[in-house]
Amino acid sequence: MSPSGGARVVMESRGLKKTYRSGSRSIPVLLDANLILRQGEMVAVVAPSGAGKSTLLHLLAALDTPTSGTVYFDSKAIETNDDAALGEFRNRAVGFLWQRHQLLPDFTAAENVAMPLLLRGEKFTSALETARKWLAEVGLEDRADHRAGELSGGEQQRAAIARALVTGPSVLLADEPTGDLDEQNAWAMFELLDRLHRVHKLTSLIATHNLALAARCDRILGLEHGVLRTREAAAIAGEGPGGEAS
Repeated sequence: MSPSGGARVVMESRGLKKTYRSGSRSIPVLLDANLILRQGEMVAVVAPSGAGKSTLLHLLAALDTPTSGTVYFDSKAIETNDDAALGEFRNRAVGFLWQRHQLLPDFTAAENVAMPLLLRGEKFTSALETARKWLAEVGLEDRADHRAGELSGGEQQRAAIARALVTGPSVLLADEPTGDLDEQNAWAMFELLDRLHRVHKLTSLIATHNLALAARCDRILGLEHGVLRTREAAAIAGEGPGGEAS
């Protein structure tokens, strides 16, 4: 069930713009992205590839800086943070799930999941223990000591989910988390994300071009010509080939 309109605003963007330079040309990607994420929501952002979904998520996670506009977390503008505070924000407040898992192939699944904890100074033994618990939660307890390169595509993405959540973030930002999976594995991945979202009381923003998956979220936003607009699940049903944004 979608949170009420009175739920606490966890993350917000106001007037978010991003323009890239290519030689003498300016390439606008986001023109006026206004977003409110309330506690407990699972919100989908739908748009075709290249429309700026990844850019939006990178700005929200402070992995990139906007050309103009502001991102707020718990009512505080993240741009006011110094480098150390931004690092803390990325490590503790936000879990980021990449489309391509970005696991280190020569490290074990447990070591990969433990990385965010090690980066913030936790002892190796403690970090590995926590990582194993999260791998069990995503169904990979028997694969914890296998190198990431030995895991299947679906297993690698599940390990990436464990890594995104191992620090206990309040917000999950997922960038096309099912984009590289076949239909069966894509649905299984979404069911896992949905369960973790509910069990751990997350606030989740999922960028996707898969309209069928988006329709399962509490709200749908379309990213059109650099602007976020509310979409209705009924209105997007059947759009595009194979249920994908076009």
